[in-house]
Amino acid sequence: MGEPELSRLDRDEILASLRRMRLLQSATPQIVPLTGGVSSLIVRVDDAGHRFCAKSALPKLNVSADWRVPVRRNRAEVDWMRTAAELVPGAVPTILGQDVEGNMFAMAWLDPDRYPVWKHKLLAGEISIETARQIGAAIGHIHSVTSEKPELAAQFDNGEDFEALRLDPYLRETAKRHDDLGKQLSAIAHRTARTRLALIHGDVSPKNILVGPDGPVLLDAECATWGDPAFDLSFCLNHLLLKSVHMPARAMVLLESLAALLEEYLSRVTWEPVAEFEARAAALLAALALARIDGKSPVEYLRSNEQEMVRDTSRALISRPPTRLIDVVTPFKEILA
Repeated sequence: MGEPELSRLDRDEILASLRRMRLLQSATPQIVPLTGGVSSLIVRVDDAGHRFCAKSALPKLNVSADWRVPVRRNRAEVDWMRTAAELVPGAVPTILGQDVEGNMFAMAWLDPDRYPVWKHKLLAGEISIETARQIGAAIGHIHSVTSEKPELAAQFDNGEDFEALRLDPYLRETAKRHDDLGKQLSAIAHRTARTRLALIHGDVSPKNILVGPDGPVLLDAECATWGDPAFDLSFCLNHLLLKSVHMPARAMVLLESLAALLEEYLSRVTWEPVAEFEARAAALLAALALARIDGKSPVEYLRSNEQEMVRDTSRALISRPPTRLIDVVTPFKEILA
């Protein structure tokens, strides 16, 4: 497959943005669009021996559904990355510049050979429990520290964008397709929207995490907001759960990774009683499992029989709300054993 064409922002607009950031040393840098994203245009820039990335948010996401979101989320991403860099050094790429006018920012290039995508490694069967532990520790630390910084609430008052990017396309859309569970799913969405306890990333997915030589590196924080930490944890655990369904030969080690990530994370929950936190996270995990089948952004790798298994299992869990995350994982584990 060849590299994608520049179709959303032409070369002149990208060059203008890079010049406003004072990043170019030559008049003719090489600009190469990168694959893999549905919400942004991401390019690699090679300029006078210097390589870096530039990213600009798209007004319409590249999915089959008509999914439009304000491009101002680009600024939330930069703010989240700068905050995370202070709390967990090395956990995000270095920000090189920001062009508010052009809704673009630039960040350090991380060589894919040294920083592979966690999703690619998982699907290839290269599963490291230690990597999962490190991710749980990093996310938990960011949540714990920022929960004690209420001044961040105003800076990250992005609830409207979080609704458009996460709650509506995942939970509310799924509620429309499952009338009998609509009340439960809508209640979970409403509770998540009104729970504002810490700075959250909003898209802690294996596709947005690089496995670096010194630990995980988190990307793509467009959904960042002051919100419910349970969403970040459940969103990430859901991907491990779904991959265990898709990869039955590796299911047990994937579920061990899930347990390791969860253990590290829960040890850092300081902002409320763990039982209260876990009850919200468990309900979210069951709902998100169904949402990745029947929401606006279904996972692409599940076969039809795997989709049915996830659909049936998650529907049963939503109808009888679990209070612990293990209560969500156990039915899947029993089927896969």
